[in-house]
Order: sequence, then C-alpha cells, then structure tokens
Amino acid sequence: MSFLAALGQFCFFLVDLATAALRHGIPWRAVLAEAYKIGVRSLPILLTIAVFVGTNLSLQGYNAFRPLGGGRLVGMFVALAGVRELGPIIAAAMVAAKAGTEMASQIGVMRIREQIDALDVMAVNPLAYLVAPRMLGSVLVMPALTIIAVFVMLASALATAVFQLGVKPAAFLEFAIRGVQPIDLVYVQVKSFIFGVIICTVSCWFGFTCKSGPEGVGEATNKAVVTAAVTCVSLNFFLSQLMYGG
Repeated sequence: MSFLAALGQFCFFLVDLATAALRHGIPWRAVLAEAYKIGVRSLPILLTIAVFVGTNLSLQGYNAFRPLGGGRLVGMFVALAGVRELGPIIAAAMVAAKAGTEMASQIGVMRIREQIDALDVMAVNPLAYLVAPRMLGSVLVMPALTIIAVFVMLASALATAVFQLGVKPAAFLEFAIRGVQPIDLVYVQVKSFIFGVIICTVSCWFGFTCKSGPEGVGEATNKAVVTAAVTCVSLNFFLSQLMYGG
C-alpha cells in the first residue's frame, strides 16, 4: 500500500510539473545552465566507463567466438551489445549517479531549509523554477551523451581488437557496420530521451519529498539514484522487447 501511495504521489507530481511547465513557459537560460551541469560534469566519468566497457566487450566477444573460428565477428558482437543496449544503460547509470544525486540533494536541502516554501510565498512555482529546467536540460544532453558513449565504446573495442587480439581493422569495421542498422541509432535516441526524463523526475521528486534533517537528505539522495537506475534498467528490457521483438 505504501508503494502504491508513493506511485500515486509521483504521478500527481508529474501532472503538476507538466502543468507548471506549460503555464510558465521555458526559461531557456536556466535550461542551458542545467544542460551544461548535467552534460559536462557527467562526461569524464561516462567516458572512463565507456572505454573500459568497450575493451571488455571486445575481449569477451573475441574469446567467445574464437573457438568457433569466428574471432573476426567480434565487431558485430560489440556493435550489437554496445549500440543497442549498453550505450544507453551506461549513460543513464552515470547521469543518475552524478547528476541525479546532485539534483536530489540540492532540492532536498532547499526543502529542509524551507526555501521551497519561500518560493510558494513569493508566488513562484517551485516546479517551474526548479524542476522544469533540469528536466529539459536532461532531455537535451542525454541523447548526446549516449552517442558519445557509444562512439568511445566502439573506438576502445576496436583498439583492443586490433592491437591486443590481432583482428584486422577492416574486418572489425565491416562486421560492426553489418550489425548496426540506422534505425538502431533512432532507438538509442528514444531510449536516452526516456531515461533522461526518468532520472530527472525521480531525483527531483525524492528531493521534494525528503524528510527533515541531514539524514533525510541523505536518504532521499540514496533512494533517488537507486530508484532511477533500477527503473531505467528494468524499462530498457521492455523498450528493447517493443523495438526489436523476439
């Protein structure tokens, strides 16, 4: 019952957010500032993770196909796994860990310091002022971050396959191109868009509903990143099932 009650409150939060954003317009300066915070600050850790995920994909894919005489198929394996699934998931997880926690903690601190109540007193809608720019900023940068993660992942996998495993670059690229279709890049953008909305709204909602005191802010931050990451990973299965069938 508590889960259903929380889910209902979250749904009302989304309705109020959409209403506030439509009524008060889009503060583009604040949106661009939030996009910079979310995108640029999350980029270093995202690139680091993407590099090592790409190397691991190349190594494991090669070891899996080599006994079958298909070591050169590692490019197709990396492209399928990296572009379709791991790219969006890695970007979502890193943004949730970096930017999501920051959103939840900042808004949570404002809640316990009664700054959000002060905005209400001044007739400033807190959702339009605090949440809408963050959500639009997330939506703007998540597709770009995902494409960057995919590119870095493929580049690191190619380097590992060529310099460590002895795969010819032409063979790697040939099978990688065969494995990925243009529609896959569209699906990646759709996933990243949805994940950006989920990360921002979940993080901000936990910040808005956090309990008083430092412990309340810490608990809200922890719940925000866990809930956002689990939701994105779980939803990824259903999105992949809808997009690719099977």
